[in-house]
Amino acid sequence: MYNHHKIIYNERYMTNSHKQLQYPYGRFASIRRYTSFDFLKHNPSQIIYIADTTGQFNLWRQRIILRSPEHDGEPYASYQLTNFIDDSVRHSFSSPIDNSLVFFADYQGTENFQIYKISDAFHSWPEPITQNPKVRYEWGEECFSNDGKNITYSSNESNPLNMLVYVYNIDSNQTSCITIGKPGWYIPGYWSPDNKKINCSQLVTLTDYRVWLLDIDNNEMIKVTPDEEEEEKIRYIVGPWSPDGKGFYVVTDLRREYKGLSFYDISKSKLEWIFTPEHDIESVVLSDNGNVLAWTQNVDGYSNIYVKNLQNKEIQELSEISKRKGVIGDLKISPDGKRIGFLMSTPFSPFNIYILDIETERLERLTDAIIGNIPEDKMVQPELIKYNSFDGLEIQAFLYRSNNNDNNGSDNSNKKLGAVLSIHGGPTAQERPMYAYAGFYQYLANNNLAVLAPNFRGSTGYGKSFERKIYHDWGGDELKDLEYATKWLLSQDWIDVNRLAVFGASFGGFATLSCITRLPHYDWKAAVDIVGPSNLITFVKTVPEHWKRFMAELVGDAEKEEDFLKERSPITYVDNMKLLSLLIIQGTNDPRVVKNESDQIVERLKNKSIDIEYMVFEDEGHGFTKYSNLVKALKRSSEYLVKKLA
Repeated sequence: MYNHHKIIYNERYMTNSHKQLQYPYGRFASIRRYTSFDFLKHNPSQIIYIADTTGQFNLWRQRIILRSPEHDGEPYASYQLTNFIDDSVRHSFSSPIDNSLVFFADYQGTENFQIYKISDAFHSWPEPITQNPKVRYEWGEECFSNDGKNITYSSNESNPLNMLVYVYNIDSNQTSCITIGKPGWYIPGYWSPDNKKINCSQLVTLTDYRVWLLDIDNNEMIKVTPDEEEEEKIRYIVGPWSPDGKGFYVVTDLRREYKGLSFYDISKSKLEWIFTPEHDIESVVLSDNGNVLAWTQNVDGYSNIYVKNLQNKEIQELSEISKRKGVIGDLKISPDGKRIGFLMSTPFSPFNIYILDIETERLERLTDAIIGNIPEDKMVQPELIKYNSFDGLEIQAFLYRSNNNDNNGSDNSNKKLGAVLSIHGGPTAQERPMYAYAGFYQYLANNNLAVLAPNFRGSTGYGKSFERKIYHDWGGDELKDLEYATKWLLSQDWIDVNRLAVFGASFGGFATLSCITRLPHYDWKAAVDIVGPSNLITFVKTVPEHWKRFMAELVGDAEKEEDFLKERSPITYVDNMKLLSLLIIQGTNDPRVVKNESDQIVERLKNKSIDIEYMVFEDEGHGFTKYSNLVKALKRSSEYLVKKLA
């Protein structure tokens, strides 16, 4: 079906004077994906986690004490708790009173998550709590009440437009809606210590969150955020309660550019700041005994972890983490507050699960996510570069450059590098120094290509003013940021100006299509678009129903601004394309960017002199849940770009 160029799968040496071992993409992509984990609360010597070891995301259990003399430092065995083939486990929670679990899973990427329970993590098998494939049941920050009797979640079962908060009683199988009569998108937070209240965030707009207290006994909603602050759009992300029930932690950008950490005192009805760095605070966790508070901080894309001893009020940065220069995913703390667990990825490795002893800062890695046995010295550490855009705005980007010693700035054009501009999704997300796209960047660098991955305006991590610059401006100033990234690349004397490509997924796919249709004068040799919108008019009309309230703010109003959205849509400019080769990849079940977005542009290009290849995955949605599909898509993408830029 596809015109694959010849790939030499046996390792070989280049014939230049500085021999550089090249590896097939399959070795870079020989990984296991770990996406979520937690301590088994009733048995904290064990963890539960989600991994695709079987080729699909399933739930696992493993003992965490690794380094004992009698065990020779080898990891303990892991035990598989689910065996899904077409469903993907997305998130899991453990009960505080026994070894029971609750998890959420969806079918073939539809994102209509269903709820399951496991009565005993050591001896039981999953049983469904919900069985409505047309309804989305979504997890919040916490699931189980402290007495283990109830779970909470949000759902659009009463109306596709709304995500309301529900409480389900495990013993009686009874469900009640706490936000009934209050339409909107609510995300449940944490249970109060007496199990009578849940703190909750409401997404009013994408930049404006409210906080509510949900009274379980009375089905009452108590507004926490004051009315006078509603004139300013503020994000409030609720955190855990203090053990005395006097309040709870909140991450917020109230009167700040960056999200800081605060505590909401119920008796005072006010927020009190705890930590206000000039960088975003992300995850925050509290030990069950209330003695230790921990949080992550995003500094230029890298993660730092801080710990506050709530008895002596001292704040400590965990230096063992910061010096490893990685990105933290799930952050958890053991019930006794002595250990922190987290997922961490670096440019050399996908997310692994780590356990850190807070007192000694001894760090243990529990998992082996990369199994391709590629030495780290053959990997590329990205360089953080900065450039000014058209209006002087500073843009940061990560540059992955081949460490082949022959490509060190020589003026010999035969030794210059081709380059790929990689555009992240979101758009309100951030390019971070991780093992991106299952080794995609590392493979390109290993094949003597440079990758530039910018954090254009609209990216998170650089303050809310920077993020908001892309709202209602898709295909506007951020496209100019990408153009100036391209200009930066072309200004480097080690870049071959005749070998340039662009790659992106989701919003990055939209931006990829924008680059090749609206910036055709850069003579792109190839492009890869994965699940990217091509027509903003149809895109905003077909997103999930509960997203539609945000589309006018983020993208535009399809009814009132048709001309504007048409002017910003890549499909409007297909006749401008000078590109020779385009690869489009799409999942049939994608609920966010429906398949018609890719179908449209493929149809428009069908009779033009463009080499277009269209890969459709019938059993995927917005991304890849099955490992085999992930490898097929990214192997084709990476080898495609290497061939086209050869």
